[in-house]
Amino acid sequence: MSVREAEAEKLFYEGYNCAQAVFVALADRYGIEHELALRLSASFGGGMGRMREVCGAVSGMLMAVGMETGQVKEKDPQQKARNYQAVQKLAGQFRGQNGSIICKELLGLTDKEKQAETHVPAERTQEYYKKRPCPELIKMAVRIFEENFPEEIPEQEE
Repeated sequence: MSVREAEAEKLFYEGYNCAQAVFVALADRYGIEHELALRLSASFGGGMGRMREVCGAVSGMLMAVGMETGQVKEKDPQQKARNYQAVQKLAGQFRGQNGSIICKELLGLTDKEKQAETHVPAERTQEYYKKRPCPELIKMAVRIFEENFPEEIPEQEE
């Protein structure tokens, strides 16, 4: 397990959501301060605010993809295409390993169970963690990102 995977898992167990855990574990690569990274990724947990849509771990991973490949010039279709290509590649890798990128499906929730959920997060108990695949999915999202965008380590001068 990489240092960043361990950091993401630790953040999740501290009570941060899946998107926050992934994005914060990667954000320092881009000079993004801890609190700003937490705020930027806060709304993506629970599959976008507990709506159980796109998995928060995937969203956090794709936020980091934007830091690597995001379009910043107004008329740059090539860069936009590179970004979308990277998004589709990494999301496809996640889907390939899990069968889905949709939170509800990853959690195995029925439509009835999903409808019964509210905006209020479940209490984080030992039982909660036993039922959730989230820690493994968080680590996987970080691992997929790191495999596709390895950190460039500056060479040491001798």
